[in-house]
Amino acid sequence: MLDGGELDVLTGDYLAELTMLILGRDRLRDPGLGYAKTFLRQLEGCLGTALDRGVRIVANAGGLHPAGLAAAIGALADRLGLTVRVGHVEGDALPRPDALTANAYLGAFGIAACLDAGADVVVTGRVTDASLAVGPAIARFGWRPDDLDALAGATVAGHLIECGAQVTGGNFSFFTELPDGGHRPGFPIAEIHPDGSSVLTKHPGTGGAVTVETVTAQLLYEVAGPDYLGPDVVTRLDTVRLRQDGPDRVRVDGVRGTPPPATLKVGVNNLGGFRNSMTFVLCGLDIPAKAALVRGQVEAAVGAEGLEFTLARTDHPDAADTETASALLHVHLRDGDRARAGRAFSAAAVELALASYPGCTLTTLPGDATPYGVFTADAVPQADVPHVAVLPDGTRLAVPPPSRTVAPAAERTPAGPEPARAAPARAPGPTRRGPLGELVGARSGDKGGDANLGVWARTDATWGWLREWLTVARLAELLPETASLSVTRYELPRLRAVNFVIRGLLGAGVAASHRFDPQAKALGELLRSRVVDLPAALGTAAAGPGGPAGEGDR
Repeated sequence: MLDGGELDVLTGDYLAELTMLILGRDRLRDPGLGYAKTFLRQLEGCLGTALDRGVRIVANAGGLHPAGLAAAIGALADRLGLTVRVGHVEGDALPRPDALTANAYLGAFGIAACLDAGADVVVTGRVTDASLAVGPAIARFGWRPDDLDALAGATVAGHLIECGAQVTGGNFSFFTELPDGGHRPGFPIAEIHPDGSSVLTKHPGTGGAVTVETVTAQLLYEVAGPDYLGPDVVTRLDTVRLRQDGPDRVRVDGVRGTPPPATLKVGVNNLGGFRNSMTFVLCGLDIPAKAALVRGQVEAAVGAEGLEFTLARTDHPDAADTETASALLHVHLRDGDRARAGRAFSAAAVELALASYPGCTLTTLPGDATPYGVFTADAVPQADVPHVAVLPDGTRLAVPPPSRTVAPAAERTPAGPEPARAAPARAPGPTRRGPLGELVGARSGDKGGDANLGVWARTDATWGWLREWLTVARLAELLPETASLSVTRYELPRLRAVNFVIRGLLGAGVAASHRFDPQAKALGELLRSRVVDLPAALGTAAAGPGGPAGEGDR
């Protein structure tokens, strides 16, 4: 990014919910840790280049100890013979004696204050991912807290680049249409303008692509309804307009913002206990009976409490080799007792090798249990969180909470069919059988124990069908694991998209999940693979004039 072309600010998003748990465990071993050590290793090779080129660096790599990371950057600069001005943002860590970590999601004005004071590098603790881009825009354009539309526009830009190459063709449903087949997508650049509009692009000569569809995919990632809540502004995702603005350039404008809520989201991590897993290979005939035998034997050996059995029917009939003739029985155990979840469990599984079903074998040797975490979220008043910008000269500047806040509106679904009660719609006219993914793209992800699944249509005609056809009831048919859960459906017509929020799909979150896809990253591709009745008149969607699968303006 530093060598490839013009750049004012280089951002780095290092914090996920799981990362905070990992940093919390690091801090238990050494109170001086708690920040992303990889950031320091990366900075060692490029800090001099950034300073020479006047590129400022903003990252949330401070994690649980931003002051510690700021000091470590100063020590690194001394060792490299460089002079660097470092600011940091703190105050997100909340005193919760009963929690491993508890951190409020701060906004962007602390970052802006550090940049205004001349910082070359700004590191933060838990801020919203988008704040890494919004803060530099505030500093550049002098926005105030009541510049809500500008803040909302920059929030969208920050959300689009926060996951790096996911907006330039990484993890893209139609990766085979990318110029380089998705082999090495470049990192994205957001060119933010004084009114908050932006252009998404990438350095010349880098791989992947920036099209309306690659941007749509990332815009749908890990969001809920049209109101995208943040500490500085509520961003109206249903106002976002995307337009192809030339090769590998997508203009993002029209974004509207409303005052933020009076509370901040708080991410809380706790150690939930210990877990272990063993996988049995079941080959050939009588797969269900073999699985039932293992279940009875394992429960008799260690007790049924905390055990979870998942049978993956990867076997094929009349297969010519062992692997394709085999199913996998995953056996998981969670327990507060490390000894029971450890060798007592895994050794008991291995000891069945000569005393269970015919052909008994396992994929791993017995192993010890590992601790797992549980993520929950709550809220605290913004005024109760001491948002502090520590400037390069050591001055501590309090960042006031927003003077104007509003209670979040009740969850709203744009006008359209009520999917929770409507009968599943029939495809109009003649149909053909085919995978849903021939007509639509999808992107899915996790938020604690919930998952989101965004699905977009490739053409206006397909959107007219999709919005009527893909209801909550239809989703339950296609993804049966969602049928018993609370599912909320939202429409985003400007994106030709529907977004589903599936409550509780991931249990207590990724760190505690035994699900085969613990972060729901593949949920969208599973949906696209389902064979359904497609309207014959729609044909197969193909790439449009805006680049891979782009239809131009949206």
